[in-house]
Amino acid sequence: MGGGVMQSDGGGGGRRRRKSRAQPMAEINVTPFVDVMMVLLIIFMVAAPLMTVGVPVELPKTAANALEAGEEDEPLTITLTAEGSLQLMTTEIADDDLIPRLRAIAAERVDDKIFLRADGAIPYARVVQVMGALNAGGFSNIGLVTDTGGPTLGGN
Repeated sequence: MGGGVMQSDGGGGGRRRRKSRAQPMAEINVTPFVDVMMVLLIIFMVAAPLMTVGVPVELPKTAANALEAGEEDEPLTITLTAEGSLQLMTTEIADDDLIPRLRAIAAERVDDKIFLRADGAIPYARVVQVMGALNAGGFSNIGLVTDTGGPTLGGN
């Protein structure tokens, strides 16, 4: 039937190959980024509860039940360290500045509860002095922070 004309491409038959450069990819592979973000999210979720209050205090151990903290604000914490210094949250303050600062902070807060953390090595008189100053300053909702696992003294 009909005859066709073949053109010679100068070589071993088949298609001619061009020397092509690698074309840039138009898509970004986001899988490695998602993996890294998931690992960072897990690290922050585990580490965040550990960063609540950064003042090292050796709390006394008791058998008391835990107090409920206010859900609206971060708990207002006063700490008495083993060296005898007084700290409001994580900032060291002088004894005379405690009540004026607490009044300024309490004016902006909904919850009036104050947590008092005292190192077990300091004298009881110092803890009572701070509690008395808080009470005289108008702060009567004071919770003492302790560790669990102390003696029950015959209780259940």
